Amino acid sequence: MLNQVSLMGRLTADPELRHTPNDIAVTTFTLAVNRSYVKQGAERQADFIDVVAWRSTAEFICRYFKKGQMMAVTGSIQTRNYTDKEGKNRKAFEVVADNVYFTESRGTSQGNSGYNAPSYEDDAPSEKPSYSSGTPDDFTIISNDEDLPF
Repeated sequence: MLNQVSLMGRLTADPELRHTPNDIAVTTFTLAVNRSYVKQGAERQADFIDVVAWRSTAEFICRYFKKGQMMAVTGSIQTRNYTDKEGKNRKAFEVVADNVYFTESRGTSQGNSGYNAPSYEDDAPSEKPSYSSGTPDDFTIISNDEDLPF
């Protein structure tokens, strides 16, 4: 069986970190993902997709991402049943994030002029960010685009 999702979109609100009764970190957020097809003469439409992230991935998202910022998410689709306030049975669809990625350069986030991407150089030497969200431990810090080998 295959259940794999890849999305790229903008956060509709600042993610908030919560904890379960067992003290497991969790965050839920919505990504606005533009549709690839636009009818002639019409405006581009977006789908608003609910995403949930757990543990260190949730902490990573809440620490480094803000409303309006573009992010990429890989994960899987999960469904769950629940009963609404009126007693009707409902089904919810959401993406469970396994990995999240930055997709913008520093300061390019639209609608969020105060955003600056995190600088790992600013972290204290004893602090090492958690990279369970897909970033390898053996990366090279590149200070600007001119240092890129391509």
